[in-house]
Amino acid sequence: MFSITVRDHVMVAHSFRGEVFGPAQRLHGATFVVDATFRRAELDEDNIVVDIGKATEELGAVLSDLNYRNLDDEPEFKGINTSTEFLAKVIADRLADAVHAGRLGAGARGLDGITVSLHESHVAWASYERAL
Repeated sequence: MFSITVRDHVMVAHSFRGEVFGPAQRLHGATFVVDATFRRAELDEDNIVVDIGKATEELGAVLSDLNYRNLDDEPEFKGINTSTEFLAKVIADRLADAVHAGRLGAGARGLDGITVSLHESHVAWASYERAL
C-alpha cells in the first residue's frame, strides 16, 4: 500500500459533558496538529498517490471551517462531545467528500482510504481510518 501524508493544524474551543472528562468539562482551547494520510494499492498514471498540493489545499479548507471556532456554539455539534477521536472522523469524512466531489483531482478517485490523526501533544493523539 502506498501513502502520502499532509499536515496542518487547527485551533478550537470546546467543553465536554461527563465526569470522565474532569476539568475539560469547562470550556477550554485545543490546538491540534492534523495529519491526513491518503492510501492506495497502486500508483496512478502519474506514479503518485494523490496530488500533494491539492491534498494540502483541501485539508486546509476542511480545517478552516473549524478553526478559531467554539465547537459548543456550532449547530452541527450541538450536544456532542467533540473529542479528539470524534473530530478525526469529522475531518476524514469531509476529506472523503472532497475526494468524491473531485476536488483532489481525477487521480484521487483511485484512493483506497484516508486516515486522519489529531495530535493533542507530542505524547498523545487519536486517529480515524476509513475506506473510500
